[in-house]
Amino acid sequence: MPAPELLEVPVAQLLIRNLDAAVKEGLRMRAAQHGVSMEAEARQILAEAIRPPRPPRIDVVRAHLDPSVDVELELPARDDMPREIRL
Repeated sequence: MPAPELLEVPVAQLLIRNLDAAVKEGLRMRAAQHGVSMEAEARQILAEAIRPPRPPRIDVVRAHLDPSVDVELELPARDDMPREIRL
């Protein structure tokens, strides 16, 4: 079995024709801000565009809780004494 770094991963190519010059310039500027090539920046943008949205954290928690179970949280004792704030 070949070493993992020698395994070939199938990749695809994409040619985009008739790209507006302003879009290309924006991509160039964005890539420069991130310190990557325009090609790398375009790959990142496309990958993010097709990634399914992540649900908000509270929805993830609610999905795992049984709504028929009543949960009561015990709050810790509060120290009402003012304390020094350091900046």
